[in-house]
Amino acid sequence: MAKTRVLFLCIGNACRSPMAEGFARTYGADVLHAQSAGLAPALAVAPLTHHVMLEKNIDLGDCYPKELEHVDGPVDLIINMSGHDVPAQNGEQVELWEVRDPIGESDEVFRQVRDQIEQRVLQLIERLRSRKPAASETASQPALSQVDTQRRPTRQ
Repeated sequence: MAKTRVLFLCIGNACRSPMAEGFARTYGADVLHAQSAGLAPALAVAPLTHHVMLEKNIDLGDCYPKELEHVDGPVDLIINMSGHDVPAQNGEQVELWEVRDPIGESDEVFRQVRDQIEQRVLQLIERLRSRKPAASETASQPALSQVDTQRRPTRQ
């Protein structure tokens, strides 16, 4: 089954969307390809974002804020946490997640937001794992044929 290409979107790509991308890559790499971007990217991912994700043993590494124009290839699903309308450009689905922006807030708020995003990402992954393959995905798979391993004559 093809992986669902998911774009996590927030305003600055400094807190919420990198958290979601980190959780999605860690927990759901078997069913999705995750990316993140921001409507108005910040200069860097917030240090508290890195800190609270490391508490969950997820290293965001060299993750940096990106604009929508720098997203790799087409996406199937946009998870919009920006609080702004983002119309689908190429027929992708857009799902709205209301998640508080923790920028400038305390460690505790960052942890609450992180935990909320983790639960939402886990629900998304479960939904993707339980979906039935699209007709186009099953049609491209060859049908299994029965093989006669005992070399019996064919029926007429």
